[in-house]
Amino acid sequence: MRSLPKEGSAVVLAFSSLFSKKVFEHVKVLLMGALLTIGRHTICSALRFIGLKREANFHKYHRVLSLAKWSALKASRTLLLLLISCFTSNKAPLVFGIDETIERRRGAKIKAKGIYRDPVLSSHSHFVKCSGLRWMTMMLLCKVSWAERIWALPFLTALAPSERYCNEQGRRHKKITDWARQLIFQLRRWLPKRLLIIVADSSYAVLDLLGALKDKVSFITRLRLDAALYSAVQPRQAGKRGRNRLKGKRQPTLKQKLDDASVCWQTITITQWYNQKNKQVQVATDVAIWYHSGMIPVEIRWVLIKDGEGKGEPAALLCTNTAMDAQQIIIYFIRRWAMEVTLKESRTHLGVESQREWSDKAIERTTPVLMGLFSIVALWATQLHQQQLLKPEHTAWYHKEHISFADAIAAVRSRIYKEANICTSTQNNDMIKIPKSLFDQLTNLITRAA
Repeated sequence: MRSLPKEGSAVVLAFSSLFSKKVFEHVKVLLMGALLTIGRHTICSALRFIGLKREANFHKYHRVLSLAKWSALKASRTLLLLLISCFTSNKAPLVFGIDETIERRRGAKIKAKGIYRDPVLSSHSHFVKCSGLRWMTMMLLCKVSWAERIWALPFLTALAPSERYCNEQGRRHKKITDWARQLIFQLRRWLPKRLLIIVADSSYAVLDLLGALKDKVSFITRLRLDAALYSAVQPRQAGKRGRNRLKGKRQPTLKQKLDDASVCWQTITITQWYNQKNKQVQVATDVAIWYHSGMIPVEIRWVLIKDGEGKGEPAALLCTNTAMDAQQIIIYFIRRWAMEVTLKESRTHLGVESQREWSDKAIERTTPVLMGLFSIVALWATQLHQQQLLKPEHTAWYHKEHISFADAIAAVRSRIYKEANICTSTQNNDMIKIPKSLFDQLTNLITRAA
């Protein structure tokens, strides 16, 4: 089971230039093994599922992650270009999401781990801590035609070590906003001529970050209702002494604008509002300067949102591109929800958090590779869809309307198993006859298991 199906070969061969010839053969085996593995995604599990549990030189596969010379950054760029050419058009702006996630890990040899807030178990009233590794990930937020919805496709994931680890290593600790700025600058260097839109949650609504990115990308994030907003600076009078003013007159806060009768509200319909369709909301928007003492002022477009039915709490968004209209800002920001789905599916089907590597180099490479497998499955499934080999699973109790990631990875696994079942032997003892219905049932169970 070492040969790639022809649909996957076109995707995987794009990375061949990053590895030596011998290492790339091991990479292909590990890739197929990782896609077939159910449960813990370790190197040994990948070898078992690919049929190499008796491989004497199994240590060579471990060295692909721990010792082999290849650039994860170059692999991220290659994957990004594949995603852009497959799922986007040349004229449309590219929308990316950036977020951090915690990989729960324990052990004395996991040096870069720290104690962080558990985003899954914590709530507004209950704080839960966990030990693990913090990863910054960037995903392409685009519509996948055969899934008929927005998917978040990871292509760049970086380890953000804990403050304790940085102090022990004598390194300067970087905050998540510092990591975000570095990743976005790298993305800008890869795509110098494209219009880039970045969406993020409220953790990234920081003036230092927005000020550094305002001329490079359009940044959309949440805005506090009590943020200090100011009017634009009036033209300076000729001959007046003193330095130029950074801001104009202080404006009422967005919280005060909720009850201000002079604010002009507009009712708009959002075709896809999280888990709802054709959601009506009331919005008010304007341009202002966001400023704090000692910070670089940033001109933003704020969007104040109220539920049309009066159920949800009011919220506010900001965009550093003041020419963008309010409805488009909301639509772009809602795409961020797809990132949560991707993180969940990566843990369920691709074994994120189940790997057991402990060397520093292997840790830095394994999680980004597993996250990137999500995008590779999407690319592979696109080719299967063109051959009409990608269909949603239907049961008597659940009629699925759209193709999900579980359907995509099941189709990829089926193709790998089908390629492995091509046998040229003429000996009868190499073949076992079973009913086709039983074979189909077993194949469906193993390809859809998590």
